[in-house]
Amino acid sequence: MISFLRRFVVESWIGRILAGVIFLAFVGWGVGDVLTNMADDPAVVATIGSQKISTRDFAAALQAEMPRLAQQMGAPDVAHIPPALRQQMGNEILQRLVSQSQVLEAAHEYGISVPDSLVRNEIFAMPYFQGKNGAFDRQRFNAALANAGMSEERLITLVRNDLAARAVMEPLSTGAHVPDVLVNRTYGYETATRVVDVARVPFASVAFPSAPDEATLKRFYTNHPWLFRSPEYRHARIVVLSPETVAAQTPASEDELHHLYDAQKERFNQPELRSVQLVTSSDQASAEAVATLWKGGAEWNQIQASAKGSAAVEFNDARASLLPSATLQKLVFTAAPTSIQGPSKTDTGWVVFRVTKVSPPHATSFEDAKPTLQDEITKGRGPAIVSTNEPKLRDAIAGGGLDSIPTNLGAAAAAGFLDGKGMTKDGEAAPLPASGDLRTAIIDRIFAQDKGAPPQLAEAKGAPVAQGQPAPSLGWYAVSVDEITPSQPQSFEAAHDRVLLAWQLDARRHVANVAATALYVNAGKNGGVSSVAPAGTDLRKGLMVSRARPVDDLPRDLMTVLLRMPAGRTVMDGDDKGFLVATVTAVQHPDPKSDSLGMGRVRDGLTDSLSNDMTSAFIQSLGARYKAKIIPAGVHAAMGEAGFGDGS
Repeated sequence: MISFLRRFVVESWIGRILAGVIFLAFVGWGVGDVLTNMADDPAVVATIGSQKISTRDFAAALQAEMPRLAQQMGAPDVAHIPPALRQQMGNEILQRLVSQSQVLEAAHEYGISVPDSLVRNEIFAMPYFQGKNGAFDRQRFNAALANAGMSEERLITLVRNDLAARAVMEPLSTGAHVPDVLVNRTYGYETATRVVDVARVPFASVAFPSAPDEATLKRFYTNHPWLFRSPEYRHARIVVLSPETVAAQTPASEDELHHLYDAQKERFNQPELRSVQLVTSSDQASAEAVATLWKGGAEWNQIQASAKGSAAVEFNDARASLLPSATLQKLVFTAAPTSIQGPSKTDTGWVVFRVTKVSPPHATSFEDAKPTLQDEITKGRGPAIVSTNEPKLRDAIAGGGLDSIPTNLGAAAAAGFLDGKGMTKDGEAAPLPASGDLRTAIIDRIFAQDKGAPPQLAEAKGAPVAQGQPAPSLGWYAVSVDEITPSQPQSFEAAHDRVLLAWQLDARRHVANVAATALYVNAGKNGGVSSVAPAGTDLRKGLMVSRARPVDDLPRDLMTVLLRMPAGRTVMDGDDKGFLVATVTAVQHPDPKSDSLGMGRVRDGLTDSLSNDMTSAFIQSLGARYKAKIIPAGVHAAMGEAGFGDGS
């Protein structure tokens, strides 16, 4: 909800006009101007109930929003954006205005009326029109109003609408409440930690067996016929339209690269960064107790648990300016790494800290940053170009198949033989103009489509970024299958080398499996894997596994099982590198009372999630309740008035 309000009120064109350029007041400002500017622009872009979006409103929104969108796409200005893409950007801005009008219509239906006194107080509190004495300055207001070319009456309307919209939306954010029992259970579920010892038996630790006799190989060949077939090959023609194909055909210009580099100088010229573990106490005695315990060898999690009444926090890769006081900044950025420092008196209290990491400053020149900038710009504008050109590609395929694809759409074509794994007859990866899930979707379509079937444009989608969110588009593709070479059994003689390698890999895996199984059985009988692992075993002890902090190099399925196991239990699993035997040695449940920051993060996350759900449901209900009627002529006129029309 907080993020929605920020977008709706602050990042919207109304919010930026109100906060960044001009505000209004009306008491003693000259009533005549208000009375003589009551007439509204008759040109209308859309109507939503009793609300109207005028050509003037939409044009103002376009002028405020379009340059920002162009910059995000890596273009130096809107003039560098194709007309069709400008139209799509305008449609997105119009949809935001429609959503705002739907909220205002709800405010009107709910009987929300913003009194003049509230408008006056809102404007008088703004610093933009205050003089040196902190009071409202009429001359500053007049100058700002004149620079914007906007009447008092118009700005009064904007402020009044803004306050009405806030009256509707803010209760959704402030009204969301998550019960303590849910926060506690969620915190406990996420932070419940298994302490685990893990032994790995890698396949590579087993000696590669020597070649067996021919009879053994023939028996293996006979028992595994599915391994020794020539794959089915298909000759296919494809066309792909994706952000990657568009990027490859529309590289960013030097001006665009310089523009983005200059806009992000802070990113490419990074000061020294430090990671620090910090305990702040209100009195010296408490800080000395923390320092004594820490210097005695206590770990950070023990310090956090024992620092009762003190704040124990971590700053990771922090700039000096992120630390809360100048004194603390000097202490941290002059301290020797890894040693316990303090207690020291600062503006915020007595501090004890340890610098855990130092990242030296570095600067990246424009030439060194060019590949990164090029990639970001082209990928940033790729999705919008794909969305614009997809209907054109669909029409081209419908009209003439894959032989009539225009060269100016950013689409890429390829043709050749490949198998179901995307490999050519030479055993190399087929040079498809796609990667990842999009490449997989194309190959799957090639082997599912009938020979000679007409090509149909299809969209590939990735996994949703978050639960409940729509799956992102990876791109569009069409396939035509010309020829099929069926899979056939290979003779033992033709597959001899493959049979030998497959037998050796299977034999090595079997030896590793036997060794890991013996270790698993022994560990279950004798107190865990660390008690029975032979010398030289790849053994890791004391791994901390929780849902909040998974271990990256453990198989996901293994961690899922471990997180359900009690202390003393052992489990065996495997991955593509070998077998693993793991024993849970302890189960820890952090005390939420000693982790106020963690509890706060859980509560904030649950509250934000609930607020977002409430807001989404509310906005959807407004869209269904207050239907928008869009007037194309008004849209076209507004685009032209803002200077972004295509001349059509």
